[in-house]
Amino acid sequence: MIFHVDLDAFYASVEQRENPALRGKPIIIGADPKGGQGRGVVVACSYEARKQGLHSGQPISRAYRLCPDGVYMRPNFELYAQVSYDVMQLLRGFGDKFEQVSIDEAFLDVTQRCQNYGEAVELAKQVKSELSRAEGLTCSIGIAPNKSAAKIASDFEKPDGLTYVDPRHVKEFLSPLPVSKISGIGKKTEQRLHELGIHTIGELANYPPKQLYEKFGKVAVWLWAIANAEESVEVQESFMMKSIGAEYTFEKDTDDWHDVESRLLSLIDSVHERLVDEGMSFRTVTLKIRFTGFETYTRARSLKFHAWKKGVITESIRSLTEEFRYHPKKVRLVGVRLSGLQPRTAEKHPAGTLDSFTVGRD
Repeated sequence: MIFHVDLDAFYASVEQRENPALRGKPIIIGADPKGGQGRGVVVACSYEARKQGLHSGQPISRAYRLCPDGVYMRPNFELYAQVSYDVMQLLRGFGDKFEQVSIDEAFLDVTQRCQNYGEAVELAKQVKSELSRAEGLTCSIGIAPNKSAAKIASDFEKPDGLTYVDPRHVKEFLSPLPVSKISGIGKKTEQRLHELGIHTIGELANYPPKQLYEKFGKVAVWLWAIANAEESVEVQESFMMKSIGAEYTFEKDTDDWHDVESRLLSLIDSVHERLVDEGMSFRTVTLKIRFTGFETYTRARSLKFHAWKKGVITESIRSLTEEFRYHPKKVRLVGVRLSGLQPRTAEKHPAGTLDSFTVGRD
């Protein structure tokens, strides 16, 4: 029982989240169009822009001719990477196995926690609800018995879609779809398939496998398995621990600083417990704080030496929060992250020494 989670128009959606005035407008992220004379390409665009014929990889000059009134923006990759990290940490908690495949896509194996597909659909709805509540973003989810069908299903009803493929009818679901829906089939492969009279996945499934192998070699085995709903590649846990973090989104935005500090202490307990369980030490403590309107800040403090004691985390977070104590907006979310991890050894300076103060803003 596999989920494929695909964030909707990720870069553009993040920009619209950061600046609500951009919502509903055609957002084009990429090179400067320079009045239609720009030489770069479109990196990403919103659904509003796609309706006007724009797409990623398109020359920015053509995009400008199609949509001269669009909002053109340079990409903010640092912001997108941070939001992606937060989203993937959230998604990780919903799966028995988790595999991030790009900045805005992930597979979740939920076989152990869902007894049937009804439970899987309810879990998917929880994922979508929590993503909206915590990160202000939407996603489309495909549910199927294997990764390839789940990925195709996630694209079936975008944006904000949820498509469930009955395990008894996967071939029927795939059959009428164009072969281009299979991930990895590019224009050249698609053209070669068309030359063989293969236009749909159903036609691919019915094509003699021996002849397919003669035309495509080993790739034919992969193509035929997907078309016949026999692909069985497992969700691969490819996670290398680089940080340990925890976040809390308040049910209602709050200006009760006592409540904020209480939640931070709880998060510190959580990340420290995981740190100890994993046998790790850290170098950097990061505070994340989000106010009403998704105004988000991060502040980090680095140590001269690796440390593992909870008191060091607590002291650092208390110091980092001082800047925001009298912020005019209410608090929506707080988070604590430990990074610069390494296996814990007998530290010469076990408590750590505060060495630098790095300021950042999402």
